[in-house]
Amino acid sequence: MSMTVRWEDLLPREFEQRLAQLPLVYLPMGLCEPHGHVAAFGLDTHKAVYLCEESARRFGGIVAPTQTYHVHETGYHRPWLEEVMGDVNPRMASVPPDVVLKMLVFQLRAFVNAGFRAIVVLTGHNANQPDLRLVAEELRRNRPVPIVAVSDPELVAGQFEGDHAGKYEISQLLYLRPELVALDRLDDRHNTELRRFAQGDDAGEATEAEGRAIIEASLDAIKTMLADCQPLPDAGDVPFMTMDEAEEIWQRVAARADEWCTLRE
Repeated sequence: MSMTVRWEDLLPREFEQRLAQLPLVYLPMGLCEPHGHVAAFGLDTHKAVYLCEESARRFGGIVAPTQTYHVHETGYHRPWLEEVMGDVNPRMASVPPDVVLKMLVFQLRAFVNAGFRAIVVLTGHNANQPDLRLVAEELRRNRPVPIVAVSDPELVAGQFEGDHAGKYEISQLLYLRPELVALDRLDDRHNTELRRFAQGDDAGEATEAEGRAIIEASLDAIKTMLADCQPLPDAGDVPFMTMDEAEEIWQRVAARADEWCTLRE
């Protein structure tokens, strides 16, 4: 039986034991969006969840409930979506940036109040992480808890080149959830009404071995990253955060909307 690391699956005593060992929480973030005809919609979510859960098993910590809705259809995403989807319905679980970012403020509040003294936000939906870091920056003005917000391609920058539904991403899913990949459907982009459906041109080059290499390199990077994200030593120095205080933090984030990358085209 695998080690239990999910917050929602832990009993109180086991939660307290893991928290005492390392008061670190991981928040996996993903999205259901088209990844071509060959891969499941939840690719972004699956890789983020795996990296967080395997990190918790190997290095310690607890994995928070997954955030499975993310930003799309706004800012720079809008023209990209038109390019790779045309007028085809993408069947996408996207929400506006203010919804995601306000939710993150209150998720971080929950983590601090639960006793976590270091936070890793890991998103499998790449390119929105500057806004996640902006939220972390504002929260840290009130509570100096170390917070890292990173996308999975950033973990392996210089070793592997990230993409969307191409060799990089499809390889990851082939390794993690091979039953959710159907490479024999590569040509559906040419002979179905869905057309390209955001499929990468090099998706057919994906391999399980490549996926394993990417995932292991990502975990190595997380291990190194955690060395620079040490939990605050004294939990007593971090007071409880009220809803009103979190709302004040959100108002500061909202006041910086002109900086949000998710609104810029």
